[in-house]
Amino acid sequence: MSATKDDLLWMYAAMVKARYYEDTMATVYMEGKKPKFDIGAGLVPGEMHLAAGQEPCAAGVCVHLRNDDTVTAPHRPHHVAIAKGVDLNRMTAEIFGRVDGLGGGRGGHMHLFDPAVNFVCSGIIAEGAPPAVGAALGARMNGRDAIAVSYVGEGAPNQGGFHEALNLAGVWQLPVVFIIEDNSWGISVPKSKSTAVADNAIRAPGYAMPGVRIENNDVLTLYDAAADAVARARAGQGPTLIEVETYRYYGHFQGDPEIYRPKDEVKGLKAKDPIDRLYHYLMDNQITDSSDLEAIAQRCREEVDAAYAFARKSPEPAPEAALEHVFV
Repeated sequence: MSATKDDLLWMYAAMVKARYYEDTMATVYMEGKKPKFDIGAGLVPGEMHLAAGQEPCAAGVCVHLRNDDTVTAPHRPHHVAIAKGVDLNRMTAEIFGRVDGLGGGRGGHMHLFDPAVNFVCSGIIAEGAPPAVGAALGARMNGRDAIAVSYVGEGAPNQGGFHEALNLAGVWQLPVVFIIEDNSWGISVPKSKSTAVADNAIRAPGYAMPGVRIENNDVLTLYDAAADAVARARAGQGPTLIEVETYRYYGHFQGDPEIYRPKDEVKGLKAKDPIDRLYHYLMDNQITDSSDLEAIAQRCREEVDAAYAFARKSPEPAPEAALEHVFV
């Protein structure tokens, strides 16, 4: 494992911040939705897809990126947005549907964008792959060594847009890294029931690129694989496909009864929590001490708490604002 101390602590902070953000959102989202769940009620109306447990996928890749690198994320995007450096105050205000949000409250949590750090996400499965290819092509045509990273779920490799994107990236050997977050469940359907191969990384050679499978939600192994993939892309050596075995602690969406999941599945996943494992790695290898790690966690909690406070205070948009920034 080649990660420096600075990178290890950066990844730890990104993972802790994302976890606290998601756990806080799980509570805030339910405000106004009890005693009878009403998806349209409360501070945060609409669907909510949380990524607690999937933090290594974001931290282990984004640690290698720059602001001018483009990242596209799917409908479960918060951990990736946080690791890419999206403005946390404005992101939270957007999720609340407020005027200070990234899109003035128009997009909600599945349609976040922050041009300052070249981040965007979409609720359409595999939709981020083609734009990532376009961003990579644009960087090459403009003579820049910026790259693009496309995050998708394990269901996306069953979509046509995913294959078209990989094919074009392979044909033109574009600087793209494709990350598949394999949390085993496509809504309520297990991967084994929807996908012909257990390992999507084996698809990569069909598109003239390397393929890597990362087991056990391991941020340290992913760090090394992503370092190689990013370096290849920046050097003009083409794309890479990385599939990460990861975990989803919450349901597909908040309010999901999760009757499809085996009993105690989540309990078993939490027993090998990736944040706890990184904490013990840092401690056991005397890279830092518990007081430093607690200070990092405290700073992350304060930043997240401030973002939620900012969103609560942000005004709701005027009804007539719905007609602004649209084609008529």
